[in-house]
Amino acid sequence: MICLQNVSKTFILHNQGGAVIEVISDASFGAAPGECVALTGASGAGKSTLMRMIYGNYLTQSGAIRIGEVDLVQAEPREVIALRREVLGYVSQFLRVVPRVPTLDVVSEPLRAIGTSADEAAARAKALLTQLNIPQRLWSLSPTTFSGGEQQRVNIARGFAHSYPAMLLDEPTASLDGANREVVLALIEEAKARGAAIIGIFHDEAARARVCDREIDVSRFAPKVAA
Repeated sequence: MICLQNVSKTFILHNQGGAVIEVISDASFGAAPGECVALTGASGAGKSTLMRMIYGNYLTQSGAIRIGEVDLVQAEPREVIALRREVLGYVSQFLRVVPRVPTLDVVSEPLRAIGTSADEAAARAKALLTQLNIPQRLWSLSPTTFSGGEQQRVNIARGFAHSYPAMLLDEPTASLDGANREVVLALIEEAKARGAAIIGIFHDEAARARVCDREIDVSRFAPKVAA
């Protein structure tokens, strides 16, 4: 479902004379339906860069990134937008929403975007917010006013509202208490059970051991240094 083939990434440092820095070289791996793959490696190894490439935020210099039948490297912008709306979900570490939009609308928006009725979308959002222990009195407020932990849980609820066939998870259990951590792990297990292909970054070793089927050490894609 998610497949990277011979992917490379460079950055051009325009403020340093156009210096070219290669950060990922010849990365090939993937995640099958119902599989969760963890990206591991030291800080700076390129885990977040790979996640952004898979989501289409970073362009690649070579190779292919296929989500189902769509190659993100060759896709038109409209294809990338459709893919993100219908197929590829991304739970980042940070909640980014339009200010003053109520929490219930923030969580239900991915469902409304694919044509789900307002009532059904709201019901799903309410169930997730309840499951993730966001008090009902907060649902009509903008999550931009919430604590960091509450914002993270709203972000997770939004990311799991639609049953995406493929998902990217960036530290989904970071800073959560035990009860909410358990809820998130259960949501990941449910997504795997329905056949979602998942790639994630999990610094929580116990969480990684529980939900991930295998690990990819990103350091193996470090550019080769000439002798």
